[in-house]
Amino acid sequence: MATIKRFEDLEIWQESRKLSKEIISIAKTTDLKLDYRFKEQIKSSSGSVVDNIAEGFERNGNQEFRQFLSIAKGSAGEARSQVYRLFDNGYINQEKLDFLVSEYEKLSGKINNFIVYLNKKDFKGTKFQ
Repeated sequence: MATIKRFEDLEIWQESRKLSKEIISIAKTTDLKLDYRFKEQIKSSSGSVVDNIAEGFERNGNQEFRQFLSIAKGSAGEARSQVYRLFDNGYINQEKLDFLVSEYEKLSGKINNFIVYLNKKDFKGTKFQ
Protein backbone atom coordinates (compact mmCIF):
# COMPACT_ATOMS: atom_id res chain seq x y z
CA MET A 1 0.00 0.00 0.00
CA ALA A 2 1.37 3.40 -0.95
CA THR A 3 1.81 6.13 1.63
CA ILE A 4 -1.43 7.97 2.15
CA LYS A 5 -1.01 11.58 3.24
CA ARG A 6 -4.60 12.84 2.88
CA PHE A 7 -7.92 11.26 3.71
CA GLU A 8 -9.06 12.20 0.19
CA ASP A 9 -6.63 9.56 -1.10
CA LEU A 10 -8.41 6.75 0.76
CA GLU A 11 -10.57 4.57 -1.50
CA ILE A 12 -13.07 4.06 1.34
CA TRP A 13 -13.49 7.83 1.68
CA GLN A 14 -13.94 8.26 -2.08
CA GLU A 15 -16.54 5.49 -2.24
CA SER A 16 -18.45 6.73 0.81
CA ARG A 17 -18.52 10.22 -0.73
CA LYS A 18 -20.05 8.82 -3.94
CA LEU A 19 -22.73 6.99 -1.97
CA SER A 20 -23.50 10.10 0.08
CA LYS A 21 -23.90 12.08 -3.16
CA GLU A 22 -26.27 9.39 -4.44
CA ILE A 23 -28.41 9.68 -1.29
CA ILE A 24 -28.46 13.49 -1.59
CA SER A 25 -29.58 13.15 -5.20
CA ILE A 26 -32.46 10.87 -4.13
CA ALA A 27 -33.37 13.40 -1.43
CA LYS A 28 -33.54 16.20 -3.99
CA THR A 29 -35.24 14.41 -6.89
CA THR A 30 -37.86 12.18 -5.28
CA ASP A 31 -40.76 12.71 -2.89
CA LEU A 32 -38.27 12.03 -0.10
CA LYS A 33 -37.72 15.79 -0.26
CA LEU A 34 -41.17 16.13 1.37
CA ASP A 35 -40.37 13.69 4.20
CA TYR A 36 -38.16 16.05 6.21
CA ARG A 37 -37.26 13.81 9.15
CA PHE A 38 -36.42 10.75 7.08
CA LYS A 39 -34.59 12.83 4.48
CA GLU A 40 -32.38 14.44 7.12
CA GLN A 41 -31.81 11.10 8.88
CA ILE A 42 -30.55 9.27 5.80
CA LYS A 43 -28.48 12.24 4.64
CA SER A 44 -26.93 12.37 8.10
CA SER A 45 -26.07 8.65 8.29
CA SER A 46 -24.60 8.55 4.77
CA GLY A 47 -22.63 11.72 5.47
CA SER A 48 -21.43 10.31 8.77
CA VAL A 49 -19.59 7.53 6.93
CA VAL A 50 -17.61 10.07 4.88
CA ASP A 51 -16.97 12.42 7.78
CA ASN A 52 -15.88 9.79 10.30
CA ILE A 53 -13.31 8.38 7.89
CA ALA A 54 -11.92 11.90 7.42
CA GLU A 55 -12.02 12.81 11.11
CA GLY A 56 -10.39 9.58 12.18
CA PHE A 57 -7.60 10.03 9.65
CA GLU A 58 -6.95 13.56 10.88
CA ARG A 59 -6.73 12.45 14.52
CA ASN A 60 -3.04 11.54 14.14
CA GLY A 61 -3.20 8.12 15.72
CA ASN A 62 -3.86 4.55 14.69
CA GLN A 63 -6.08 3.73 17.67
CA GLU A 64 -8.35 6.74 17.19
CA PHE A 65 -8.45 6.16 13.44
CA ARG A 66 -9.64 2.59 14.00
CA GLN A 67 -12.30 3.84 16.41
CA PHE A 68 -13.62 6.34 13.87
CA LEU A 69 -13.53 3.70 11.13
CA SER A 70 -15.67 1.51 13.36
CA ILE A 71 -18.16 4.37 13.74
CA ALA A 72 -18.09 4.88 9.95
CA LYS A 73 -18.82 1.17 9.44
CA GLY A 74 -21.77 1.43 11.84
CA SER A 75 -23.08 4.45 9.95
CA ALA A 76 -22.77 2.52 6.68
CA GLY A 77 -24.97 -0.18 8.21
CA GLU A 78 -27.46 2.44 9.36
CA ALA A 79 -27.56 3.99 5.88
CA ARG A 80 -28.02 0.54 4.32
CA SER A 81 -30.97 -0.12 6.62
CA GLN A 82 -32.46 3.22 5.67
CA VAL A 83 -32.08 2.35 1.99
CA TYR A 84 -34.57 -0.47 2.60
CA ARG A 85 -36.90 2.12 4.11
CA LEU A 86 -36.49 4.25 0.98
CA PHE A 87 -37.67 1.27 -1.03
CA ASP A 88 -40.47 0.36 1.40
CA ASN A 89 -41.81 3.91 1.18
CA GLY A 90 -41.69 3.97 -2.63
CA TYR A 91 -38.89 6.54 -2.97
CA ILE A 92 -36.65 4.17 -4.96
CA ASN A 93 -37.23 1.14 -7.19
CA GLN A 94 -35.91 -2.41 -6.83
CA GLU A 95 -32.94 -1.76 -9.11
CA LYS A 96 -31.80 1.24 -7.05
CA LEU A 97 -32.36 -0.71 -3.83
CA ASP A 98 -30.21 -3.61 -5.05
CA PHE A 99 -27.47 -1.24 -6.22
CA LEU A 100 -27.31 0.79 -3.00
CA VAL A 101 -27.49 -2.25 -0.71
CA SER A 102 -24.68 -3.91 -2.67
CA GLU A 103 -22.52 -0.76 -2.64
CA TYR A 104 -22.99 -0.24 1.12
CA GLU A 105 -22.20 -3.92 1.77
CA LYS A 106 -18.99 -3.62 -0.26
CA LEU A 107 -18.05 -0.39 1.50
CA SER A 108 -18.63 -1.95 4.93
CA GLY A 109 -16.39 -4.85 3.93
CA LYS A 110 -13.63 -2.51 2.75
CA ILE A 111 -13.83 -0.47 5.96
CA ASN A 112 -13.63 -3.68 7.97
CA ASN A 113 -10.64 -4.90 5.95
CA PHE A 114 -8.89 -1.58 6.55
CA ILE A 115 -9.53 -1.87 10.30
CA VAL A 116 -8.07 -5.40 10.25
CA TYR A 117 -5.05 -4.08 8.34
CA LEU A 118 -4.51 -1.26 10.84
CA ASN A 119 -4.87 -3.71 13.74
CA LYS A 120 -1.74 -5.47 12.42
CA LYS A 121 0.23 -2.22 12.18
CA ASP A 122 1.48 0.33 14.67
CA PHE A 123 1.33 3.55 12.71
CA LYS A 124 1.98 6.87 14.36
CA GLY A 125 0.88 10.21 12.94
CA THR A 126 -1.12 11.06 9.84
CA LYS A 127 0.90 9.09 7.27
CA PHE A 128 -0.38 5.57 6.85
CA GLN A 129 1.50 3.09 4.69
